[in-house]
Amino acid sequence: MTAALTRSREQEPEQVTGGRRVPVTRACRFELVKLVSQWRIRLLVLACWIAPALFVAGVSQQSTLPVDTLFGRWMLASGWAGPLVLLGFAGTWALPLLTSVVAGDVFASEDRLGTWRHLLVAVRSPRRIFVAKAVASLAVLLLLVAGLAVSSTVGGLLVVGDQPLVGLDGHLLAPSDAAVSVLLSWVCVLAPTLALAALGFLGSVTLGRSPMGLLVPVLVSLAMAVAQMLPLPAAVRVALPSYAFISWNGLFTSPRQLGPLLIGIVVSLVWAVVATALAYVLFVRRDFTNLAHDGSGRRAITIGVLPLVGVAAASFAVVAATTSATGSGIEQDKVQRSLATAFAHLYRMQTDQLNRPAVTEAQLKATASCNKGSTRVAAQGPGNDWRCVVTWHLPGVEATGQAIYQLDVTPDGRFMADGDGPKEVNGYFLVRTPDGDAPNPLWQFDGNVELLDTTPKG
Repeated sequence: MTAALTRSREQEPEQVTGGRRVPVTRACRFELVKLVSQWRIRLLVLACWIAPALFVAGVSQQSTLPVDTLFGRWMLASGWAGPLVLLGFAGTWALPLLTSVVAGDVFASEDRLGTWRHLLVAVRSPRRIFVAKAVASLAVLLLLVAGLAVSSTVGGLLVVGDQPLVGLDGHLLAPSDAAVSVLLSWVCVLAPTLALAALGFLGSVTLGRSPMGLLVPVLVSLAMAVAQMLPLPAAVRVALPSYAFISWNGLFTSPRQLGPLLIGIVVSLVWAVVATALAYVLFVRRDFTNLAHDGSGRRAITIGVLPLVGVAAASFAVVAATTSATGSGIEQDKVQRSLATAFAHLYRMQTDQLNRPAVTEAQLKATASCNKGSTRVAAQGPGNDWRCVVTWHLPGVEATGQAIYQLDVTPDGRFMADGDGPKEVNGYFLVRTPDGDAPNPLWQFDGNVELLDTTPKG
């Protein structure tokens, strides 16, 4: 009799739903409609598809540019710089906030509204509910990211134009090459965005009706951003999902620095898979008959945190074993090589703008000698005390040219070179170009030091 009663209870939801399960596609469509019907989601969609274009257009018409942001100094020279400036901002602030609003509350909202019983009666499968909510959230996030990319690109091209873009090593990217690199950059940041969304799912499932689930992606992103600013070993910072928000700059060098970028993408995807799997396991094991459910308890939090700590440790071990970088990865020879390469490319640009005889990088034979203010201080690691002397040769001229630069190198490998003389070479003066007057390209410019050597250790 007990077995018969159990079977009748199991069959009861089937009678309510007509005796058949709701297809996953229908459940996904239902969850997507629920998300899009929320006023905050609609506002985010409008903001992501309109605000970036207005921002890029407004900044591109100002005389003062955000030179502290990557590619900010080139916003008046190329429309392709705008989406890259926005991408740098989005990776730090916008994307973590978007994932928090969309993915961090997708499960907890049902707890606060008390609608789990109705949803289970309609769908009849916790597994299908989880898949539907995850797919709907990711679809909305993809729409928001696409809006940021498309809107900022349209704004930059309409206001500034489809001009060549100066890369991080000084070489000039044709508009078609710049377009491909910009598109790839936005595609690459989808991986860390997925990782943050998965952390949002985990926080929303684990913390129940508590709004603290909303803060999980933001807090994790801020913690990783702080870690990227600290003088940590290069293998540690690359082993964090947040590094994929930074390493897209390797697409704007020649040759492209793909090693750190690929590692960051793989690490982000691993985090996304593990966090989503943990959220799934906790969700399907939940007792939905408990109306007073207020999170999965300390044990679930431990189960959700420890595996991710293990993933971070394993990622660090793999990166350290497969690359030859030690310490910060910012070493004297790397800085000298990057600075000399960027100087040679930009010297050619300056030569063309001043209508001087053309010269090639091979003819210039540019080299750089750098230290950190004294020979007694080890020339390695980040800091604003790098002092470099660039040397080059011109064809048919016996005298050797020299230019002094002050470098500010950040822990993630980006550096800003500030010309310190001679004035006629790397001082501030305006150069007349077909698109209007522009600052001397050798005066101040950005560069990038590849933190990792992706060649196996001998």
